[in-house]
Amino acid sequence: MRTWWNQIKFSWHRSFSLFWLLIIAQQWISYTGPIWLNQTTASVWAALITITVIEILIPVKVQFRLIMEIVAIFYIVYRTITNYEIYNPDPWAITLGDRLQDISVYMVPYIWFALGASALLLLSSWWVSSKRRILWFVGMNIVALAALDSFTSIVLWQEVAWTVFAGMGWLVSQHLRSFQLHYPRGWVHLLEYPSKIVMNIAIVFSLVILIGVNMPDVRPTLTDPYTAWQDWNGNGKSSGKSTTGTTKSNTGSSSSINNTSSGYSLNDDNLGGGFNFDYTPVMTVVSDLRTYMRGETRRVYSGSGWTDKDRLKRGPISEVETGESLEQSVSSKVTTRTLKQTVKVLNNNEFPVLFGAYSVTSVDSLNGEAAGKGLFWRDRDSELIWDVDGKKRDYPSNFELTSEVPVIPVQELAAKTYEELYKGNDLEESFLQLPDDFPQRVKELAEEITAQGTTPYEKAALLQQYLQQTFPYTNKPDISRVSSKDFVDGFLFELREGYCDYYSTALVTMARSLNIPARWVKGYAPGEQPELPMNLAQQAGAANNNYTITNADAHSWAEVYFGEYGWIPVEATPGFNVPLLTKNEQTPETEPEDQDEQAEPTPEPVTNAQADQGFHVGVWVILAAVGVLLSWIIFKIWHMRFKLRFFVQQMRLGRPLTPDQKVVTETERWVRYLHRKGMIKEEHETLRETVVRWSQERPAVAHHLSSLLTMFEQAKYSPDVIEDKDWQSVYTEALRLRRTIRSKK
Repeated sequence: MRTWWNQIKFSWHRSFSLFWLLIIAQQWISYTGPIWLNQTTASVWAALITITVIEILIPVKVQFRLIMEIVAIFYIVYRTITNYEIYNPDPWAITLGDRLQDISVYMVPYIWFALGASALLLLSSWWVSSKRRILWFVGMNIVALAALDSFTSIVLWQEVAWTVFAGMGWLVSQHLRSFQLHYPRGWVHLLEYPSKIVMNIAIVFSLVILIGVNMPDVRPTLTDPYTAWQDWNGNGKSSGKSTTGTTKSNTGSSSSINNTSSGYSLNDDNLGGGFNFDYTPVMTVVSDLRTYMRGETRRVYSGSGWTDKDRLKRGPISEVETGESLEQSVSSKVTTRTLKQTVKVLNNNEFPVLFGAYSVTSVDSLNGEAAGKGLFWRDRDSELIWDVDGKKRDYPSNFELTSEVPVIPVQELAAKTYEELYKGNDLEESFLQLPDDFPQRVKELAEEITAQGTTPYEKAALLQQYLQQTFPYTNKPDISRVSSKDFVDGFLFELREGYCDYYSTALVTMARSLNIPARWVKGYAPGEQPELPMNLAQQAGAANNNYTITNADAHSWAEVYFGEYGWIPVEATPGFNVPLLTKNEQTPETEPEDQDEQAEPTPEPVTNAQADQGFHVGVWVILAAVGVLLSWIIFKIWHMRFKLRFFVQQMRLGRPLTPDQKVVTETERWVRYLHRKGMIKEEHETLRETVVRWSQERPAVAHHLSSLLTMFEQAKYSPDVIEDKDWQSVYTEALRLRRTIRSKK
């Protein structure tokens, strides 16, 4: 056992190298997770962990270790394909050879992935053996992850951060290894105080973490070469990042090729395909709230898209005048907040509808005038239709709207049952429509996902959570993987990636399969706010309520009907947050009614359980870093306690205290302590007279008092040189005096 432990200690440096390599490898597994099959990811990750453990804990010859590791990898892959039910033993395979041949067929290609990843881990641990190679290796990983972060739809900032962390740790362990080799005696002395090494490393890492977290966000001033090249070729920006407020999907792209540009589509009957992002500005919006700009509604799902595209046949419409109150077909019991928006259309764009926040209650002006023709209203779908009578009117260059934004009582709504929400409801059956051949496995999946939910709201939230957390966002899905004839079925079970049309259509149809009314809505996400000029940004209360919307902000989402609470937007696309207002339901009922309507934006209607998931591990890392730094500060204060004791006197005198002055100061301190304990020094008494009297009154502390008196008189009256150790002796003896007094109580 001792020999084994000595070998472990001797190879500590390589053990740490394997640990840092495992962290870096995990970042690549995180990147490939959405791409690989689950069984591939599981087998590779288990193989890497097993290899690392064997290399660290079994310090035998290399040949024996390799044999053990290969056997372990084969066993891991076998267990993986068994657990995932990829391989089921053939009952007709009688001989061992037949059984092994049967297993080997099913282990391909998982065994090659596991062996390849393990070989890379071992080769890297043997090759990366110097500071220069560590810097090169970690740097190449960071560059690769950063490039993938820039030019793919996957956000890899966290992976880059963990790689940097592993690189820092690797350099620290390499530095300690170099110190051990060059200064063996110093290394032995250093090992006697391991806590100092660990503490110093923890302090450095904590400082780096806190500085990184609190660095201000700075917008880039330079264009990356790839984007500059794209712009030079006239292709525009092509970043596929799925982050809220920056990159959005195109709505209703019907092309299966990837040269389509994003934008508001007029045909949604054949969804799917891919597209490139087009950042051409479409409109600017002045609004006090960040809102989705709602356009059209669809309700008839055909299996490949939404087919009710005829503006006249979708339902009855009525012509309205500017300033006229728009009729609302669905009454809602929720309170609302009035919102006014001013929209300016850019580049002579024309659309079939006017866009506004849900739900629009009046159009106040068109082209700056309080009167205008050509506007029609479909109250059932909350659509502002333009020029439906075919008179070819020019689309308004600007218009002003008033909307009533619902303030949703989430807790109250979440408790409402099916019967309470939909009993006696006269909503059209079309909002529950599904094709006759709608796949059964989609319905079964919806039931499985929402099994824990008891109310329509909870079920809708579970569907939303599943779609957002299961499938990665991409503007160029690989549609070659799809064989299903149904758009939603192909997305959920074959494609397993996509953009907003996939997520929103899936949520609407899955909700309908659960008898929850839902509809498909398209329009624009809120866009971006330009930076305020410096002079305005510095003014107190300056508000930035301007939004610029581009073709890349075209978007689709779902709306779910909750009875007397009306239609509520539900966002299923990852990286997007539909801004909603929620009611503060903890406000006492005795307060004025307008206090109940105080609202703040929330990302989306989610359950409390889902909201709690936002507190992720990164917060604990930050708290740990803060704890380490606070501990270090407290330790330093305690370590400097002697210097701090005389800081006030030093500031008063303007120079450091001499050792004899420190003795006098310490003497005054313990005399004041005794005064608080009832041992009073009279004004006419000298310290010696007082000590003699105290010694008679309290014999138990007489020897402490005598020692303290001797040190005081030596510093005050003796010509002997007083050193720092002398006043520290006064401090130590005074502590003993205090302990004796407390023990005699």
